[in-house]
Amino acid sequence: MVAIHPSDCRNFQGEIPLSVPDITIPTQFLTFHLAKEVFAIEISKIKEVLEYTSLTKIPRTPDFMCGVINLRGSVVPVVDLRIKFGMPKADRTVNTCIIIIDVIQGETSTIIGAMADSVKEVMELDPSQIDPPPKIGTGMRTEYMRGMGKQGNHFVLLLDTDRVFSLEELNALKNAGTAASRLHEEAA
Repeated sequence: MVAIHPSDCRNFQGEIPLSVPDITIPTQFLTFHLAKEVFAIEISKIKEVLEYTSLTKIPRTPDFMCGVINLRGSVVPVVDLRIKFGMPKADRTVNTCIIIIDVIQGETSTIIGAMADSVKEVMELDPSQIDPPPKIGTGMRTEYMRGMGKQGNHFVLLLDTDRVFSLEELNALKNAGTAASRLHEEAA
C-alpha cells in the first residue's frame, strides 16, 4: 500500500464544504417516502398535504404528469416524483398522498401537486446536520438536491423544488392546467 501525504495533493483547491450555504438557521422539512428513500422539502414551500384522489388525465403531457385535481376551484397539475426521478411507478395505496408545493422560477410561482408514497413527519434540522449533495452515488441528478440531512444514522435527501422542474416543464404543467380549466368551464 502506498501512503499519500496531504502535501502531495497539489491540485486540491480549498476545503470540502461541510454545510449548505443557503441554510444558516434551523429549518423545518416535511419528510416523505418514495420507494425506500426518504426525501424532504422545506416546510415553507408546502401549502398542504392531501389524501390521494382521482385525477383527470390530460393528453400530450410529460410522462411524469399524472393529471390534474380540483383544489377548491383551482386546477392543480399533479406529478409523479417517482417517474420524474427515474424510479419505477408504484401502485397507489391508502398512504399515497399529494403534497401541494409552491414552485418558484424567476418571478413566476406555480402551484403543483407532487405524489408521494407516504408522508413521514415534519423534522427540524440544524445547519450542522446538513451536508452538500454528493457528486456521485445518489442515482438522481444532484442539482435537484439542496443537501443531505442527517437524522440519526440515516440520511434524508433534501429536495430543491425550484430546480426539480425546468421552466419548459413548468410551462407544460401550467398549460395542461389551463386546458383542463377551459374544458371544465365549457362542460358547465
